[in-house]
Amino acid sequence: MKRIALLSLLFFISFTVFSQNDTIRKDLKVGLVLSGGGAKGFAHIGVLKVLEEAGIRVDFIGGTSMGALIGGLYASGYSAKELDSIVRILEFNKILQENVPRRAKPFFEKENGERYILTLPVRNKKVSIPVALAKGQSALNKLSLLTQHVTSIDDFNELPIPFLCIGTDIETGEQVLLNKGYLPEALRASSAFPTLFEPVEIDGRVLLDGGIANNFPVNEVIAMGADIIIGVDVQGGLGDRNKVDNAIKVIDQVVGFSTRKSNLEKIKLVNLYLKPNVNEYNVVSFDKLDEIIREGERTARLQFNDLDKIAKQQIIEPKAYQKRIELPTTFLYKNIEIEGNKSYTRDYVLNKLKISNQQKIPFKKFIDGVDNLSATDNFHNILYKLVSSDDGYTIKMKLKENEIKTVAQVAVHYDELFKSSVILNVTTKNILMKNDLLSTDLIIGDNIRYNLNYFVDNGFNWSVGFKSKYSSFNSNIRFTDDDRVNKINVNYRDLSNQIYVQTVYSRKFALGIGLEHKYLNAFTETILDNPLANELSFVKNNYLNLVSYLKYDSFDHKYFPKEGFYFDADYRWYLLATRNAADFDPFAQLKGKIEYVHTFYDKFTLHFITEAGFTFEGNNNRVLDFHLGGYGENFINTFVPFFGYDFADLSNKIYLKTALKMRQEIFTKNYLMFTANAARVEKNILDSKLFDNTKYGFALGYGLDTFVGPIEVNFSWSPKTTHNHWYFNIGYWF
Repeated sequence: MKRIALLSLLFFISFTVFSQNDTIRKDLKVGLVLSGGGAKGFAHIGVLKVLEEAGIRVDFIGGTSMGALIGGLYASGYSAKELDSIVRILEFNKILQENVPRRAKPFFEKENGERYILTLPVRNKKVSIPVALAKGQSALNKLSLLTQHVTSIDDFNELPIPFLCIGTDIETGEQVLLNKGYLPEALRASSAFPTLFEPVEIDGRVLLDGGIANNFPVNEVIAMGADIIIGVDVQGGLGDRNKVDNAIKVIDQVVGFSTRKSNLEKIKLVNLYLKPNVNEYNVVSFDKLDEIIREGERTARLQFNDLDKIAKQQIIEPKAYQKRIELPTTFLYKNIEIEGNKSYTRDYVLNKLKISNQQKIPFKKFIDGVDNLSATDNFHNILYKLVSSDDGYTIKMKLKENEIKTVAQVAVHYDELFKSSVILNVTTKNILMKNDLLSTDLIIGDNIRYNLNYFVDNGFNWSVGFKSKYSSFNSNIRFTDDDRVNKINVNYRDLSNQIYVQTVYSRKFALGIGLEHKYLNAFTETILDNPLANELSFVKNNYLNLVSYLKYDSFDHKYFPKEGFYFDADYRWYLLATRNAADFDPFAQLKGKIEYVHTFYDKFTLHFITEAGFTFEGNNNRVLDFHLGGYGENFINTFVPFFGYDFADLSNKIYLKTALKMRQEIFTKNYLMFTANAARVEKNILDSKLFDNTKYGFALGYGLDTFVGPIEVNFSWSPKTTHNHWYFNIGYWF
């Protein structure tokens, strides 16, 4: 009896152990491997949708390049449906182009940038070519935003789904396993496709796209503890010579050389191999998002029975997707820790971020601030974490400054006044002190000119600047009151040197005051004031002026804007003159302009402009009056464009001007334009009725927004005159 009882107990124990082992054996741990492939990797989202439908619990994820991006976000807690929504709003083409919104650019850049076709870095005193099309900061910002809910996790094994990705060491070509650190940075490094995105430095190693070294990390996921591997491979095969027809395809082909053999070995280790048919797409086929996702879904659905079998062997049910900890729309910022700002002060960084001491700030405003800091182009990488505590959030920011301190830039232009021009620019940062910038333009062509700007941006404090500008042109102008003379050919020279202080609010307002030295020389060789002279001088004098200005600029684009408001008020007080000083009376001029732009139905734009200029008592030189006429956006001093009249046709002490521009985008970046403008140019407007002696004119034009800048042709006329004018310009204005 005792023997029977003992045998029964042994049988029960053996059965229990066997059952437990059977349970462990059947509860498969699934590893998911996602290959790189650029835009072709969108197919991973379609596969994930079907995996969720089949009820598969993913226990480990390994990915490379786009596989790392999709896999990393999935591992952080997003569902396949959420990933589908995310990639639709990320606008990968814009991330690739890395066009910073104009609203995020520093005011100095709005004023002095946006005029160059090509920008080249200067390394070791030699002009070189950029490492890549984009530095990748825009992508990093997006990834940082999307992964804030796991920002406190440094070990990727502690993510909702354990995760790893692969990078490639740029020096050795070896693979670098990324399973610790800052998740957005690891994802950015793994997807740093050569020529598209700049490499990323992590722990002293400079990393490129992981697909170069290991585009299908099967072994690494097995080592994580996976019992079964589901591999999704969107790598293209090697193309023939006729299909390798651009730089991106050439690089993709070269990467394929090194990975083809090793991939064949890895595929043998995959238990369920899914190969979406995405060969007709390439790594930048971001416009084919829907088609690629559907192909991934179609491929996985063909293997649905196998997926269902795997799911049934997983005893533990898939975890419900944990609701991610959403950051509040407004959070209390109590402290910010900044690391890596060697050449830029803390005030400078905080000013660009638009935050000061402890305050409540909208999370969107903080993200906009990061974009603003990135727009300075002073930082190669901007990493941030929001660390929560009982009394608010601490912002931990790690900056890596841009090693390129000097760039060379070039552009071309033609207009009716300055004629043909080529601008050569050299811009250097941190040349004398922190936060500073020196920009020098040499403009060669029919009229030699130069611009020099030195600016120290002190953030919240007053900034200091010095600028020097020389302009020259030759044109037919009415600079004489002699009724017997219509127009005479005038050579005009202007040299201005200005030192000023400036403060900026919200990157839109700029308030400044300074001292200016101005040398003016306007002369003609057409008329001589005596037989011994070679020319007749209208003005040849040095002036010392007090200048002040208030500017506001929220235009979305400098050329062909669609939305925004612009305000520019300039007050100049002529204090002293060196020539004929006894006859010179100090006088002042006030000039202001207001512009408003709004677009209806994304195609039809109305652009309203009103401006005025006043000369207060004292000016007795016709050259310093206001001169209206002609077309251009780079007129200097008191010259003002006005359709219907030729350059400087209308001149006097005071002017009022209003213009309405209508612009229809007939197809992408091609515009049909019509402008109506009216003006009064008088010695004293108050002596007559408001609309007396009003001049008006019209212009019909066609414009193109091109990589060299705006190209425009305008036909201008006025019912008040018998003349009409054609104006043609090409390239950015400078």
